[in-house]
Amino acid sequence: MSLFLVPMTRDEANVFVEQHHRHHKPVVGHIFALGAADGGPTLRGDDVSPIVGVAIIGRPVARGLQDGWTVEVTRVATNGHRNACSFLYGACWRAARALGYRKLVTYTLPEEGGASLRAAGFTLIGEAGGGSWNCKSRPRVDKHPTQTKLRWERGAV
Repeated sequence: MSLFLVPMTRDEANVFVEQHHRHHKPVVGHIFALGAADGGPTLRGDDVSPIVGVAIIGRPVARGLQDGWTVEVTRVATNGHRNACSFLYGACWRAARALGYRKLVTYTLPEEGGASLRAAGFTLIGEAGGGSWNCKSRPRVDKHPTQTKLRWERGAV
């Protein structure tokens, strides 16, 4: 069977993220969300093909990237279906471009290979971020990996 794109709400995508993402929790905000389904397109309410992955796109976390022209893939989660990640990353870029955005960024952990991102036309920019948001004036509990990440971009690189 082949993959096809499914529009999703944030809540629908977050349910999938809660079940399948390795190290992140569901998101609070977003701009749009996409799903990948295995099989043929069907109308909602019919025999819906199984969702095998989701992507959630939002405003960039880094303040320096919040220029109004850039969006960030904040979550991608799959059930391990072959090619679902690269399918979703490619669809994210096409959707972002259609909405007028000029750049799409995302981050991976250093131990994640990035093959899906390269297959979808992303370029590795280099190391970025890392660390904790916890501080004395605003204590927080880190619920995500705090090591340095790798930043990937598609668009105006």
